[in-house]
Amino acid sequence: MRPVRTCVGCRQRANRTDLLRIVADSNKLEIDFLGVKPSRGAWIHANSGCIEKANERGAFARALRLRGSLTITQEQAEKIMAKNE
Repeated sequence: MRPVRTCVGCRQRANRTDLLRIVADSNKLEIDFLGVKPSRGAWIHANSGCIEKANERGAFARALRLRGSLTITQEQAEKIMAKNE
């Protein structure tokens, strides 16, 4: 059985292999393409809809248990969506 995670954007459950892991390092978000960086992670589908929803709702800060506003930058969003291609 494969590990199942919940996308912080659409809140749908999916296999870990279908999602990307996002971690916080010094209060900025980083994409963990290999899924091995230390720290609490938030999982997201590699599409613009989920990224926008997560940014609007402040889902990253909540999932990572941090205060403040943490959002995916446009540059990071482009890297995430390139991974989906």
